[in-house]
Amino acid sequence: MDPLTLLREYTIRNSLDKIVRVNDEFRFGTDYSFPATIETAYRSKHVQQTRRYTLETLVHFITNHHLKHTDYIQNARALRIPAVTLPDRKPLLDYLTGKVQSSDSILPLDFPNINPQITNLDRNVQNDASHAVGLESGNKAIELIMAKEKPIKDREAMLVFKKRDFYSVLTSATKRDEERQRMEALQRKDNIVAKNRIESRGFGVGEEATKMRKIGEGVPIILVPSAFSTLITIYNVKEFLEDGVFIPTDVKLKQVKGGKPDCVTVQKKFSRDRVVTAYEVRDKPSALKSDDWDRVVAVFVLGKEWQFKDWPFKDHVEIFNKILGFYMRFEDDSVESAKTVKQWNVKIISISKNKRHQDRAAALEVWDKLEEFMRSRSR
Repeated sequence: MDPLTLLREYTIRNSLDKIVRVNDEFRFGTDYSFPATIETAYRSKHVQQTRRYTLETLVHFITNHHLKHTDYIQNARALRIPAVTLPDRKPLLDYLTGKVQSSDSILPLDFPNINPQITNLDRNVQNDASHAVGLESGNKAIELIMAKEKPIKDREAMLVFKKRDFYSVLTSATKRDEERQRMEALQRKDNIVAKNRIESRGFGVGEEATKMRKIGEGVPIILVPSAFSTLITIYNVKEFLEDGVFIPTDVKLKQVKGGKPDCVTVQKKFSRDRVVTAYEVRDKPSALKSDDWDRVVAVFVLGKEWQFKDWPFKDHVEIFNKILGFYMRFEDDSVESAKTVKQWNVKIISISKNKRHQDRAAALEVWDKLEEFMRSRSR
């Protein structure tokens, strides 16, 4: 199935939260995955650019189509994602949401894509190559092409640069490796802290410990959306809450080694308190058991109704009476983007798009509200 058709199906059945970006590819549930920069069959009608939109562009557009076009363009530029042009917005949205069945902007992709530079080969070489392929001799075709090539540099010459050496490359790679090892060590330490807190409260292995367990005891849980259209995700929540620094999810994805974590442990590290509470951050509410829901203390909301589908609460009033809600936004976002959220009992946290030194104050505001909520909950 091509990525455009698949994205349309996920949009129509309100399953965009199941589209997850991992490194440089988008995963559609557990069935399909495509490179983020793959071209789709949808072509721009803009007079000056008859290009195909990439999957990255379409996913970003459909998850942010509620924004005004100027706000959407700014958001796309901040994330360095090519944007959908204004003339294409409505017809593209109508197609993806199922209002129309087809569009004259859809031009099926030819597969495989042949590099147009190959057409510059000598006609005789093309004929010889075709003849070789016809004889099921692919190696001969390659040899014919290579015979027409003129080597400019060998692999040793490629390593020679004036005024440059590879020491800086080695140093940079070493620093990244040291940083990765440091983060892994901190993660292991946080997991040990969380485990010790559980055991210190009487949650050992065995039936007796299970009987003694009280409702809501254990490591508190903070839920974050799995959709990439929100500012805080499981990828960047640790840096924001622990270090007071907001790092866009797409930037963090390029730094992450391995798959997506099921759980991240966070603590308030910039605190004078001697006792620091550990929190589990998760983004899969469907994986929570009934006992786990008793430990949920906070949620970062996406601003969409479908985020709370299948939650064990009857409505938003009950949810935000029992769970502390946060909504993260850029301070210059349109008021319209937070229109739904303002009807809920959630705390809106605003951060700057560029002034990273202000992130710490926003993170402290989250911690203050969370600690106040935890004190009221324990009374």
